[in-house]
Amino acid sequence: MRFDPLIAQDISPAALAGIIVAVVLLFVLFVIGVVFLSFFRWWIQAFFTKANVSLGELIGMSFRKVKAGVIVPSKIMAVQAGLNDPEMTTKALEAHYLAGGNVETVVRALIAANKAKTIKLSYREATAIDLAGRNVLEAVQTSVYPRVIDCPERGSARRSLDAVAKDGIQLKVRARVTVRSNLQQLIGGATEETIIARVGEGIVSAIGSAEKHNVVLENPDMISKAVLARRLDSQTAFEIVSIDIADIDVGENIGARLKADQAEADTRVARARAEGRRAMAVAQEQEYLATIEESRAKLVLAEADVPAAMADSFRSGKLGILDYFKMRNVQADTDMRKSISQAGTGN
Repeated sequence: MRFDPLIAQDISPAALAGIIVAVVLLFVLFVIGVVFLSFFRWWIQAFFTKANVSLGELIGMSFRKVKAGVIVPSKIMAVQAGLNDPEMTTKALEAHYLAGGNVETVVRALIAANKAKTIKLSYREATAIDLAGRNVLEAVQTSVYPRVIDCPERGSARRSLDAVAKDGIQLKVRARVTVRSNLQQLIGGATEETIIARVGEGIVSAIGSAEKHNVVLENPDMISKAVLARRLDSQTAFEIVSIDIADIDVGENIGARLKADQAEADTRVARARAEGRRAMAVAQEQEYLATIEESRAKLVLAEADVPAAMADSFRSGKLGILDYFKMRNVQADTDMRKSISQAGTGN
């Protein structure tokens, strides 16, 4: 189809302006229709459930990259459950969504806390717990229905908590700790690992303070009372409801084994000291033998000088022949007596 300039000349400026206005209006109506069709489902649901979400707010969500399919159902859920927290507005839900929070979980947690009637949880606290990385819905459920924690934990390498009483007998204990969430300390509070560690420490301390293991076997509840009295749930995200001793067994006699090991160690020390003294005695004996041999050598040297001295005495006239024979007789008599004494000893 070709454009005929004669026809264009026949159209008045007023008609041309009307055509332009009509096209613009059609375009605006088209855009409004598309937007209306996109958000009509959520707006109609909010309208009939009195969730108070306007069409403008829905359009604003699209510009803010907020999913209406998350905000509107959560708001409807809150209204239908009767939540009257003034802080839980549509803008507040959008802000929590943009902050990376889980809006549906927060609303469900508030509904559960409201139904329980014994748990005080505000929207501000719920969003803070959610943004802190904790599962606020699970925390509320644990607060309503207490949770049981095994001590030691299931699947751990240790099968029991081992402690020794004052009489040296080892006891093997397994406990079950019933806890519920403390919502006021959930942010910044220690987790269940801390509870397990503290309860284990308390059980070991309670058994270690017992005079005899029989007392613990007769009254296992003394462990629970001693542990509960220490307020181990302070600064934690849980409140300890009860501590129950599930099983307690008698282990080894650690005291006797330690005494035996100490006695063995003392024996080794005594043997080492005796060996040292024996070595010193042997060394001293060898020194004495060396001294005796040295004395004998000196005696032999001295005896070798006797003939020379006697010869000098003969030359100088100091020793006569009779004196010499008299000395020989005395020496022979001495040798005879010595031989007789040795013969009598041999018999």
